[in-house]
Amino acid sequence: MNSLDYYVTFVRHGESQGNEQNRFQGQADYPLTEKGRAQAHALAAYWKAEGVTFDRCITSPLLRARETAEILCAALACPLDVDPLWMEIDNGRLAGLREEEMQENLPNRLAMFTPLGETGESCFQLYLRAGQAIQAVLNRPPGRYLIVTHGGTLTMGMYVLLGISPAVYPCGPRLLFHNTTFAEFVYETKRHAWRLLRFDRPHWSIKNDRPDDLL
Repeated sequence: MNSLDYYVTFVRHGESQGNEQNRFQGQADYPLTEKGRAQAHALAAYWKAEGVTFDRCITSPLLRARETAEILCAALACPLDVDPLWMEIDNGRLAGLREEEMQENLPNRLAMFTPLGETGESCFQLYLRAGQAIQAVLNRPPGRYLIVTHGGTLTMGMYVLLGISPAVYPCGPRLLFHNTTFAEFVYETKRHAWRLLRFDRPHWSIKNDRPDDLL
């Protein structure tokens, strides 16, 4: 490990009540289910067994992410910061709706520059916010960071890190973050470049969980 580099692990929260109910969550605030808490504990045990440590964890303030982060940090003895830049997209009036309840609004969620749910953010705004959030990590000292966030934010964050131009969601290339899937990156300061080290969907993830919660 180079002491001048940034080692950043991005993880999606455990299963939430909104995931369980098949809702488009956005910034609607749902806590974890019992399964979600078990997923977070399992991930903590997995990392402890591998000897993984972090200097600091940064989490979205939304309950499903914060609860996940608190479980991980308690197990790994890691200090925790909250940063609203890592929140899920604001999907306006679509927040908390089931898929069948928002079918008439479905074309709206595909427009890159159109606010979701009439009053929310656009996908392009989320892309810019994800870039700000990543830059905020690089404004900290080099070290090992854990970021606990959401499916839609992770999608756009991966575009930023991998140099992919933002595309209309969900038509662009994606790394699918199921609950507690994580991706490890290093930012090499001498080369000013991000490198993907590992992308892992843990074995305890369930096959039919929602791959994202962009809305």
